[in-house]
Amino acid sequence: MKPLHSVILGEGPPLLILHGYLGMGDNWRTLGKRFAESFQVHLIDQRNHGRSFHSEAFDYELLVDDLLNYMSFHQLSQVHLLGHSMGGKVAMLLAVSHPEKVRKLVVADIAPKYYPPHHQQILSALNAVDFSIHNSRQKVEELLKTYIEEAGVRQFLLKNVYRKTWETLAFRFHLQSLTTHYNEVGTPLPSFSHFDGDTLFLKGAHSTYILADDQALIEAHFSKAVLRTISRAGHWLHAENPAQFFQEVSSFLSEGCVSGC
Repeated sequence: MKPLHSVILGEGPPLLILHGYLGMGDNWRTLGKRFAESFQVHLIDQRNHGRSFHSEAFDYELLVDDLLNYMSFHQLSQVHLLGHSMGGKVAMLLAVSHPEKVRKLVVADIAPKYYPPHHQQILSALNAVDFSIHNSRQKVEELLKTYIEEAGVRQFLLKNVYRKTWETLAFRFHLQSLTTHYNEVGTPLPSFSHFDGDTLFLKGAHSTYILADDQALIEAHFSKAVLRTISRAGHWLHAENPAQFFQEVSSFLSEGCVSGC
């Protein structure tokens, strides 16, 4: 199987960054360049996303296997791991399944709990796109606007539109597979799974993805978990307040760290 596509920036201890559902590694390029001043940053496209391979199969166990294959291909024995939303679930599962491979874990705005489906409107909008009719980015956006009110969400999705041929547009993600397996995205971390390593959870001040009631569950899975709040931010906390996000992550990764760790 082909390894996952990635963009690798900088030198130093490896830091793998995992995007969320319908995203791609390139969403993290600006922050990645800043982290690359101290780390070898891997901006990864997970399966069925970005420039990585498409597959009819999709669940968190497969996403973890993909990441293990990626680490093996790049000869990475141990890494810092940062995951947002769906990527945070992947990062958590890798950490509890293979703790020896994770130095420090950062989970951005997601808890290890079950989440009910809540992207149906977005999936309906994307599946309504017919590139034989909506043959320009403007036409795609006009259609998305009839389903999705938030301009920021529309721009996030439009980043996935590319020119497949001179005359034809397409989505980079594998929409059919991601729609079929959508319920997999909300699945919780397996019961009684545990990671003893240093772990930072970051939540957006205006996000409801991590609630006060989730603290006990987080600590049951991650005994060293620290929870910090990113001010003036919702679920896309890394994009809405990148300065505080960068500071929190950098401080955490460098804490108690001697040269080369």
